[in-house]
Formats: sequence, structure tokens, C-alpha cells
Amino acid sequence: MAGCGVQIRPYPLGAHREGDKVRFSFVSSKEDCGILLYDRKTGRRLRKIAFSADERIGTVYCKYVEGIDPALVTYQYYEGDRIIPDEHAESFPGSPSYGRERALKDMKAGFSNEEFDWEGDARPHIPYEDCICYCAHVRGFTRHASSRVAHRGTFLGMTEKIPYLKETGITTVELQPVYEFLEIPDEEERRKAFLGGMVSEADMDRICPKKLNYWGYKRGFYFAPKAAYAAGEDASWEFKEMVKAFHAAGMEVILQFYFPNDVKVREIPEILCFWVINYHVDGFRLMGEHIPTTMLASDPVLADTKLWCDYFDEDAIYPGGEQPVCRNLACYRDDYRYVMRKYLKGDENMLKDVLFQMRCHPQRTGYIHYMTNYDGMTLMDLVSYDRKHNEANGEDNRDGTPYNYSWNCGEEGGSRKKKVLALRKKQIKNAMSLLLLSQSTPLIFMGDEFGNSQKGNNNPYCQDNAVTWLDWKDLDRNRELYDFWKMLIALRKAHPILHLSRKMMLMDSLSCGYPDLSYHGKNAWRIQTEGCNRNAGIMVCGKYAKKPDGQEDDFFYLAMNMYWEPQELALPDLPRGLKWESVISTEEGAALEGDSVRKIPARSVCLFQSVVDETVGRKDRNTARKRQYENKTVEKQKDGQDLETF
Repeated sequence: MAGCGVQIRPYPLGAHREGDKVRFSFVSSKEDCGILLYDRKTGRRLRKIAFSADERIGTVYCKYVEGIDPALVTYQYYEGDRIIPDEHAESFPGSPSYGRERALKDMKAGFSNEEFDWEGDARPHIPYEDCICYCAHVRGFTRHASSRVAHRGTFLGMTEKIPYLKETGITTVELQPVYEFLEIPDEEERRKAFLGGMVSEADMDRICPKKLNYWGYKRGFYFAPKAAYAAGEDASWEFKEMVKAFHAAGMEVILQFYFPNDVKVREIPEILCFWVINYHVDGFRLMGEHIPTTMLASDPVLADTKLWCDYFDEDAIYPGGEQPVCRNLACYRDDYRYVMRKYLKGDENMLKDVLFQMRCHPQRTGYIHYMTNYDGMTLMDLVSYDRKHNEANGEDNRDGTPYNYSWNCGEEGGSRKKKVLALRKKQIKNAMSLLLLSQSTPLIFMGDEFGNSQKGNNNPYCQDNAVTWLDWKDLDRNRELYDFWKMLIALRKAHPILHLSRKMMLMDSLSCGYPDLSYHGKNAWRIQTEGCNRNAGIMVCGKYAKKPDGQEDDFFYLAMNMYWEPQELALPDLPRGLKWESVISTEEGAALEGDSVRKIPARSVCLFQSVVDETVGRKDRNTARKRQYENKTVEKQKDGQDLETF
């Protein structure tokens, strides 16, 4: 119990400057424990400061230390002979080489720069219906020499690529773990993971080899940006510069956090609030088995912060049908990915699920949908490999999911056959079209927009090399794919009817003569969803949305045919004065002319848009002018004015 006269302020844990002192707070059940101070430049130990019994409340020790210059020292804690790095440290100074083996006992904590100038930074708060999301690994995104950035594989390297992301149409970047972690587990970590440490060193090497953890999905130092992702010695400053630059470009930064079961649930809100307050991040993708989603959803600091998770109990979060003041939650799971992959390669019995996924639009949360992600095949590999090729991971190809629902289009891996290459390109365009013409929030994995390949590796968790580094030369090699992606993004952004903030009904909710959303088959208004059918037409009515100029949006009809032969689909009649015009076809040179029925090429997607029928328009305009002239003449005659040519 703390002695009289000693002020104990245990929270927040860690080391924090308070005036000319530093407050250290450390959790320990030991009596022999304290602080170790080091010279930041040389690493030489300067002082050993013990905690006393009257500086403890519960199991939290708290001590104020004077005479410390935070810019010149680093620190650790100790318990007896054991050295313990601070799990709540906000910085680990230095610039360690990525992938270098380190020990936990060598992790010396420092103090983050509190004088950073945010220059009026403001989070964009982009609504889910306007988001185009992009999942990236900070190191892999720019580590390859072809990235042509000055600071490859770092936060500053990401900053240098902001113009590219902006041009690509991205609004929201989701980053794989950027908190501090050991890329290669040390002995203490490995023993803790198996049988409480009761494993011999020889058995440990066999059971848990010292293999690189490239992704970072493990327990880490959750309050500190990763030092190896910094170009210099101040990762905190560089991360803040990156976030500020993204915000200046009108873009958001979402961070992935993985919380294993040994992380206390009560610590998670503290961690997330810290990154919002200190680093201005826009949201989090939460991963782990015990994420307190209801608790996080009710946290006032996180009320306008995007929170992505597999599942939210909406009834518990919004009781009694309550609607959120800020729609910040979003479901993020694999349902869309596997349904659409199966449909893309032509599996049977998929059409009903496909139509549901493409219109899935929860009213109180967002919905993040994707074809690919970090865990699985890239979009190029999805159309180039029938099976995974993880041999380089050193696990005899046993790791990674065998359920990829991929199709190699006729030849496994690389190919020089023109027919195979043409089909792969078309399948990628099909996937892009389905992704961006679905109603909820699309996400793409880095490099998919220009055909990046991981050579069939669907689990490159340990590959810090050309397998996971983006080869930016693919941008020139596959420029057609990139341009197609940008065209789809531009179309989606220009037409709100393609990305509404509300769920579209399969009924005429405006009583305007057309349903919000309708399905069609060989006959208009009659879709065939039998198991063998792989084609459908989806029409959305533009009267339910306003374009930026305030005018009603257009009608759109998405024709999908994943069968290996051409199929006929009927297009409904439009209001008088409008006609259908093809604006997208993933089949090059396809002839899509016709009246009410169009032949859709095999394995292709076509998009039709309503446009003014000039023929009907001229007739209507001539009639209108004649009536207007007659009315004008009558009015002028009544006023006794001379007739004028109108």
C-alpha cells in the first residue's frame, strides 16, 4: 500500500514527461523491480533506480524522476535479474535493419517527439459510400528498386506514393501492422508460445523455427510505430508526417491491429484511443478472437473513428432500432471474396449468393467487400494458378488455405499463349467490374490494379523479397488493366446511383414506374436463378440519386455472363426519350447492338447506361417549339403587340 504523502498516478502506464520530471508507471508483482536508464547514443547504462513499496498501488509502481533529458536517454524496467522492455513505450529509438534478429531484453524505449506541428491537420471523415479502400504493407509497397522513391520500404516511401494513390482513385489506405514487433521471435517469445516455456532448445527449433514474420500479426509494442519502417531514427515523427500528408491529400489512414488472446480486453480501447489522439489515424481493422466490439463502439473518443471487424452485434450497440449518429462501424469479412471468386470461374449454384453480395448494404454499419487481400492469392494469381505454390515458405506447401477458388485459364503459372493471356486479362477486368459495381465499399490489395503476382504463393507471411515487394514495372507492362481500373473508379464516383448511402429496395419505393433495383434474364423482369445459370442483368434506377450537378442520375444495367458461351439478356424499356448505350465491355471488340435483347459474350461483363435518344428528342423538341410558338403568339395578340419570329 502506498505510504502517506506520496502521490500515486499510475495511469497511463509507461513513461511520460510531466513538466521537468518523467513519470514511470510499471506493473509488477515483484518487490525487487525498477528502472534502468541508458545513454541514447552509446547505449551505456547510466542509472539503476529502484521502486519502493510506498510508490505502489495494487501492482502498479509509479515514480517521478528528475534530471532526465528525454532526448538523451532510453530506458527499460527490471525485475530481479530479468530485464523487461516497456510494453507501453511510445518509441524505440534507432534505425534497426529490417529482419535483423533481436532479443526482447535489448529493446530500449525512448520518448516520442511532443513538439510535432500538425499544421491544422483534420481527418477527412469520408462516408463509406464514397470510400475506395487499398490494403498495403508499408515495406512491400515501395521496397523494390522499381518504386523509384527516395526512402524505400518506409513511412516516407508511402508518403512519396500519395500522388500515385490519388491518381488511382484511392480514398482510404489500410496498412498492415505498423506497431513495433520483433520480425524474428527471440527465445523468450518462442518458449512462451509452447507449453509455458517447458520445451528444450532443440525441440523449439524443430517446432517453432526462427522464421521471419513479415506481416506482423503477433503481440507487439502497441504504442510505438515500427522503427524499421522509418528512414531515420524517429519513427514517431515520420509516421505523423505520413498521416498529415495523406490528410492533406484528402485521404484516410486505417491501421490493422492484431490482438492475441493474452492481450487484456480492457487495454484495447486505451491503445486505439492513443493512436487517434496522438497520431490522428482515421480508423482500425481489428483482428483477434476476443475483440470487445460493443465496448469499442460505445467509446466516446472513437465515436467518429472507422472501426472494421468481422462482426458487430448491432442490436446490442443500437438498442431499440436506434440509428447511429455517425456510421463509423463496418463489417469486414470474407463472404464476398469466396462467393464472387466461385462465380468468376464459372461454378454452379452461385447466382443467388452473388446477387445478395452485390446489393449487401447494412443500414447501421458499412460493409467492406473485396476479391483479394493480403492472405491469399493476388488478383493476377487468381487467374493464373489452380493451386497454391508456397514451396518457398519451407513448409512443404502445407501452409496457406487450399480453398482459393482460382482458375488458371488453361495453363498453370506463366504463359506465352495469346489465348490464355487474353482470357486472364478479361477475367481480371471481370473481377474489377464486379468489385466496383457492387453497392457497398470496395477494397483492393496493393498491386492488383496493375497485375502484381506472388508466383502463386497464397501465404507469403515469411517472404521479405521479390515475392511480396511490388514490382512497379508491372504498371507499364499492364497499363491496360490500370487504365481500366481508373475508368471504373471515375464512373463509380461520377454516378451516386452506383454507390448509395442506403440500401436499394427490390420495389418501386418512389412510385416512379421503376424499382430501385431489379433483376433480369432472357426476358426482362424475369431472372433465371437455377443452379446451371451463370448470367443475370441488374438494373438500377437513376431517379433514386442526384448527380453532383443536381440532376437525376442515369439508369444502369449490368450484364454478367460467367458461362463459357455467349448468352442473351433482355434490357427493359426505358422512359420515352432515353435509350441504352454500352459503356463498358470486358470483351474487346464485342458487338452489343440490338434493341431489347443483347447477346453477352462468354465470360464477360457489360455495363449499359441510359442516354438521350436523339431521334425521339428531335421529334419532341419540334413539337414543343411549335406549341410554345403558338402560345406566345396568342399572348402577344392579347397584349396588342407586334408578332415576332420565335
